[in-house]
Amino acid sequence: MTCSYVAKRRSGDAFKEHSTLVSKFLGYFTENRGWTLPALFSILRDLRDLAFDADIFAKHNNQKSECMEDAARTIAKAFGHCVTDRVSPPEQSRKWGVYYVVGLVLKCYFKIRRISLSKNILRALEANKDIPDLSLYPRSHQVTFRYYLGMLNFLNEEYAKAEEQLTMAFYQCHIEAQANQERILTYLLPLRLLKGHLPSNELLSRFPVIRELFWPFISAIRKGDVAAFDRALETWEKKLLELNLWLTLEKAREICLRGLFRKIYAVSSSSSRIPISLFHSGLRIAGVEVDEEETECLLANMIFKGFMRGYISHEKQMVVLANANAFPRLADRVQPFGYL
Repeated sequence: MTCSYVAKRRSGDAFKEHSTLVSKFLGYFTENRGWTLPALFSILRDLRDLAFDADIFAKHNNQKSECMEDAARTIAKAFGHCVTDRVSPPEQSRKWGVYYVVGLVLKCYFKIRRISLSKNILRALEANKDIPDLSLYPRSHQVTFRYYLGMLNFLNEEYAKAEEQLTMAFYQCHIEAQANQERILTYLLPLRLLKGHLPSNELLSRFPVIRELFWPFISAIRKGDVAAFDRALETWEKKLLELNLWLTLEKAREICLRGLFRKIYAVSSSSSRIPISLFHSGLRIAGVEVDEEETECLLANMIFKGFMRGYISHEKQMVVLANANAFPRLADRVQPFGYL
């Protein structure tokens, strides 16, 4: 019946019929071992896809539909059946389906913007210590899980953890999975920017969509062009807000500002004593309209966050920089994400 409804483009009815199939299969699944996992993966994937189609159809027809939420609940039940297998031999355990099912349910939560529900799944994973190590699962399961774990860390502003998970996801992702690599890079690249690691032209040439979005920011950072960086933020504001990236890119503005201050330092013949007025003039020439008090505040923040080494003499309106390594490498800062 599901196929019949799909053929007739009755996506809502197709989802309901398939939900019945999944419910009946789960009753059978709990009485059998892991050899039934391929069938489970297939019907759960179809359930998610049918739910997506049903919700899109309802939205276009001004109807209310919560099929994706229903699908998420059903898939979460399947996760419970996988994680609680206590009787099957290790090599035939339903636990070998845990991370595939987790990937599906997290994808549903992100789609319906109920990301907070992910905590329940992650707590269940942590509570069950007898689950095989993630590295023993198929690589595709690992990549999906690491991507969503990285995304959760990213949204919680736990940037160090997010970078770690997304980096592993990217390098484990299949070389021909262009769309998946692009999805990972969309969030990994801004984190690398915050540490001062700019992507190579070779990498950007492989991902035109990524290049289009991030090139204005990368170019501005390389030139220390703060005004161009601000224009890029304004131009791409809507897209960055949709991707939850605006705040992260806005924080990367400090990397661009550091580049401008470093140029001013070079123009002053790398003197260790530079008047604040010189930095103020440099900002004005670069198209950044600030007064001298705000310039002093910007310099103080640069020093406090480790972008520059030195101190400010407020009385003499002078910046006194270290004689050596006045502008440390960004990646060498003790806590590159610590003051964001």
